[in-house]
Amino acid sequence: MKALKWLLIVGGSLVVLLIAALLLIPLFVDVDKYKPEIEKQVSSAVGRPFAIKGPLKLSLFPWAGVALSDLHLGSPPGYAEKDFLSVKSFDVRLKLLPLLSKDIQVQRFVIDGPKIVLEKNKAGHGNWEGWGAPQEKTAPQAGPPPASKEPMRGLPLKSLAVGEFAVRNGSVVYVDQSSGARREVTDLNLELKDVSLDRPIRLAFSAVMEAMPVSVEGQIGPVGPEPGKGKIPVDISVKAFNEVSVNLKGQVQDAMTGPQFELALAVDPFSPRKVFASLKAPFPVATADPDALNRVGVRSKIQGSTQQVRLSDGVLDLDESKLAFSATAKDFAKPDLSFDLNLDKINLDRYLPPPPEKGATDAKQDQPAAPGKTDYLPLRTLVLDGKAHVGALTARGVKIQDIDLKTTAHNGLIRIDPLLANLYQGTLAANAALDARQDVPRGNLALQVKSVQAGPLLQDYLKKDFLEGTVNVEAAISTAGDTPDRIKRSLNGKGHAVFSNGAIKGIDLAGMVRNVTSAFGSTQPSAEKPRTDFSELNAPFTITDGVVNTPGTSLASPLLRVLAAGKANLVDESLDLRVEPKVVGTLKGQGDVKERGGIMVPVLVKGTFSAPSFQPDLKGMLGKGLREGVLPGIPSPLKIPEGLPKPKDDGIKSLFKGLTGK
Repeated sequence: MKALKWLLIVGGSLVVLLIAALLLIPLFVDVDKYKPEIEKQVSSAVGRPFAIKGPLKLSLFPWAGVALSDLHLGSPPGYAEKDFLSVKSFDVRLKLLPLLSKDIQVQRFVIDGPKIVLEKNKAGHGNWEGWGAPQEKTAPQAGPPPASKEPMRGLPLKSLAVGEFAVRNGSVVYVDQSSGARREVTDLNLELKDVSLDRPIRLAFSAVMEAMPVSVEGQIGPVGPEPGKGKIPVDISVKAFNEVSVNLKGQVQDAMTGPQFELALAVDPFSPRKVFASLKAPFPVATADPDALNRVGVRSKIQGSTQQVRLSDGVLDLDESKLAFSATAKDFAKPDLSFDLNLDKINLDRYLPPPPEKGATDAKQDQPAAPGKTDYLPLRTLVLDGKAHVGALTARGVKIQDIDLKTTAHNGLIRIDPLLANLYQGTLAANAALDARQDVPRGNLALQVKSVQAGPLLQDYLKKDFLEGTVNVEAAISTAGDTPDRIKRSLNGKGHAVFSNGAIKGIDLAGMVRNVTSAFGSTQPSAEKPRTDFSELNAPFTITDGVVNTPGTSLASPLLRVLAAGKANLVDESLDLRVEPKVVGTLKGQGDVKERGGIMVPVLVKGTFSAPSFQPDLKGMLGKGLREGVLPGIPSPLKIPEGLPKPKDDGIKSLFKGLTGK
């Protein structure tokens, strides 16, 4: 018993002496003298100047702690801002003895007044680059490479308790010397409450960006005895700029070993335009409609890991449009994508760039594109399987309904098959393919249009009212190249278009036959808009290297039968057509297209797509042996209309020049 008694006395005395030493050592040891060595070691490790300008305080009992103030970590040489990081004070206190049993007890962890300055110089380099001391070159070592390290494992803990954890009065400044831009985030505060292993950790973050508040609140955990392993619940809300509200709720599993996540994302509808206006920043997208992109919101479930990500039950609100979506991405190196989209309606014209102002010219328009080889490897490795439905779409003025498409991609071959849609009381069916397996991509398109009303379609697309009728089109077209010019020059294919029960507006072919002079502008035009009604306009065509040839276009009209032949060059957008109308003596049956009475008065269509011109082909007409006095509207013997030059020795040729103005 005496031995035990003396053992307790000696043990107690040692504990008292140890406690006394822990209390007295900080009083008699000048820890400030170690500051130069600390500064030297930190500076050597990070490769930048480091200084502790305030006092250094040390405590050992009952809490082991260190307090620093006025810390400065410098920028590399050559930057206007000398400090990359500065801190007014840093204070940490924890118990030492419980650490031996993996029991972490922190009384205080507080950083006050941290300031980070991110500066980009005029050469485009940032002061956040180039960390660490210069690496010394060493000779390569022989032998096998060192064994790879095992994956990071969770750190088993008995318990964790943190009394006060805070970052207060912080700021972040971004400076760009080349543009003169300066952005600053102030009043940055972060506080963690209820920090432990068995309870959710509450998070509160706030800051002010360009005089607008930003806040993050929520909770994470409990994290469990092995942080980074097992399931960790997450419930975070973000509010920013008095407009944006985001909530992320779900769980993350095995964050340190093999992370997997299952989250629900909700972004309440907000106005991107108001966000940029509050930040006094220009809106990054110019749109034809200044009210476009004024309402955006999204909701979706997100599941995934480091190997794949899946979106489900997604809904995107974009202005007055609503898109339901699901998508999966995996094998990110390829990538391998699949999607299913369902859009109720959208007017794409609202989101296109605004039209250029009158008189404005595009400086880049006259500059040829710089030659270069396009890398098609991303298209060759892409794996895609998707489908989409659009209830109503407007693009370039054209209105399309009930669009359905399916697209696939594999080994550089991308297909859209089928593409179905309803437009202007008719239907459209198409399939297309892009082959990017070679250096020069090749594409083909098969198109079928049935019972579409041509008049409203052309009016909406071209804003011109020159043709009406029901149109049916079949075409098969192929092309090669990767620039607009190359694509147009390589267009090849064939097809035909049939217009039924319509009219060509702005041209009176019957009037041209009856009176050449009035039809082509030598007399006062009629107040009534000219038109040529037809029962059928049949236009077969072929395309060879960007030139559309129409060998036998025919038109059946109550008073005329018309044949047309020629070409339209898609490369330079020029026209070269010859139209030959045949006069019908009576209105007996539009089905009668054979051998009717009348004469041929050819019409030449020249000019460009945007400015076509129409002229009588008198030279061609006379070359067919027409005799004087048989031209409708021109009396016999042939009289020269007033104002036209008198015929010379080659009188008819001179008349032709006068009529055509050549």
